[in-house]
Amino acid sequence: MSDHVTIRPIEPGDRAQWRALWTAYLEFYESNVSEAVYEATFERLCSHKHQNQKAFVAVQGGDLVGLVHYIYHAHNWRLEDVCYLQDLYADPAVRGTGVGRKLIEAVYAAADTDGCPSVYWLTQDFNKEARKLYDRIATLTPFIKYARP
Repeated sequence: MSDHVTIRPIEPGDRAQWRALWTAYLEFYESNVSEAVYEATFERLCSHKHQNQKAFVAVQGGDLVGLVHYIYHAHNWRLEDVCYLQDLYADPAVRGTGVGRKLIEAVYAAADTDGCPSVYWLTQDFNKEARKLYDRIATLTPFIKYARP
């Protein structure tokens, strides 16, 4: 397998490999989604009708080795939309090789191109390996998340 990694927008032909990566991501967070959510999410990510939901994939040697999902949304404190980086995952075989950084940087570049001045995301405190990367390319904020049970 080539060491070269390419970042590109997700395509309809990526469905099976995307699903395997997203499933692994969900399992890391001890979560799962229904078949209907898999289908709807993939369709939205590939659809021109859903311009605010997007995804990039990392490709190495013809195989998908990473993904990032991001969503543009309005913000009451800004005139411009902001960008929520919702899901980021790199196959364990390529972690530490810059795949995660390249995926985040692709979102940064897309947000800049699309006029979104802010990109933000959440992670769990125990995600120590990913947080090493996040600490290098973003600013940790003091916000605490609350959710309806």
